[in-house]
Amino acid sequence: MGPVKAQHGFARNTEFAVVNATADSVTLSLSPNEEQRQGHFPDHTLYVKITVGSDSLTEELEVINGTSAEAPLTFTSALHTYFRVPDISQTHVEGLSGLKYLDNMQSRREGTDESQVISVNGEIDRIYVKAPDRLKIVDKKGGKVISIQKTNFPDAVVWNPWIDKAKGMADFGDEEYKEMICVEAALATSGPVELAPGKSWVGTQVLNSSKL
Repeated sequence: MGPVKAQHGFARNTEFAVVNATADSVTLSLSPNEEQRQGHFPDHTLYVKITVGSDSLTEELEVINGTSAEAPLTFTSALHTYFRVPDISQTHVEGLSGLKYLDNMQSRREGTDESQVISVNGEIDRIYVKAPDRLKIVDKKGGKVISIQKTNFPDAVVWNPWIDKAKGMADFGDEEYKEMICVEAALATSGPVELAPGKSWVGTQVLNSSKL
């Protein structure tokens, strides 16, 4: 969530409180600390509910702008979902062909992806604008397909750091780029959400795994 100074927003580096937990789900909440109350986020609550199924994972985000807020709450959001695959060279993403994207490696230069599928053979960091709500990751070596069903996340990010950037990341193994792909449901370049006081926004992502 943003706007904030920290890369990717403040929520990812802030401790959440457990609101409720069951055998297959957990609900977390995040409210502003004193510093945030003095800045962009005076009165808000973020709820995250994660539910695990036999072959699925559902994540629901709910943002509430408090009734005591004096102004609308404006924010963006993205789910930084890293998928482990046995071989990135035998993995591709479906559903993004023909879409416009902003290339973060070229100062968000706009391009159009003409490929039928998105294969990774080097560093990639793109924001696909107005991406469809259903995307697929095809893992040929692992023999599976991961389906991503998103709601109220109009964009999608595809990222892999590749060789040089992986070596420069303290929390990322030098060779791990070979076994991962990041496909994010995102609320980014399609425009931020603006919530009036007392209003809420809900975004969801459902991940399913099936045999190829």
